Amino acid sequence: MAKKNRMKWKLKRKSTTRVQRHVHEFLGSTQLAEQGADRHNHRFAGVTGQAIPRGNSHVHVIRSSTDFFNHLHGVRIVTGPAIPVGNGKHVHFVRGSTTFNDGHVHRFKFATLIQKPLL
Repeated sequence: MAKKNRMKWKLKRKSTTRVQRHVHEFLGSTQLAEQGADRHNHRFAGVTGQAIPRGNSHVHVIRSSTDFFNHLHGVRIVTGPAIPVGNGKHVHFVRGSTTFNDGHVHRFKFATLIQKPLL
């Protein structure tokens, strides 16, 4: 009877330590697009990616999809820098356009919610 080769798996840990950074909740509505009976907007919500240092501040990546109105759109954008709102808290302003679907895009403008709202 032949001996079975047994593979030994070793879990390797990366030598670099990653620091977890804060995120923000967000919600928004797009501006209206199209005309007549097809005129509509969309809503979207989610949680940003972790803070990315940028200059003296930081930004966040937002990736989301809108709600469905016979079609949907992607929302892919980087926020503006932190805007202080008091007590060491901040928000981020976001402005852009959705992906092109169903023959149109939607513009949007919104601010993220405050980080760590209960603290």
